[in-house]
Amino acid sequence: MDIKNLLQQGREIWGGQKLDLSQIIVRLGKVFGDICRWERDAPKDKNMHNDDELKKELGNIIFSTIRWCDDLGYDPEECLNIAINCQKNFQK
Repeated sequence: MDIKNLLQQGREIWGGQKLDLSQIIVRLGKVFGDICRWERDAPKDKNMHNDDELKKELGNIIFSTIRWCDDLGYDPEECLNIAINCQKNFQK
């Protein structure tokens, strides 16, 4: 899958809805909270703690962030390239 295809799929699912930064932060916080809950591993959440659930949440971050970049007027591929270069530079 390429980024453009993932963006197109996201638009097919969510339609033309474009979120602003505050709306994106709330949604990102929800997914991050789900991952934190998974790590906390409270007894009430045990039935949800499996590899498939964690994979789903990580996938949600990846898939949604592609759309959110576009929502804010940014090219998702450019955002990824900037992040890759920053991580390479940080590692040096």
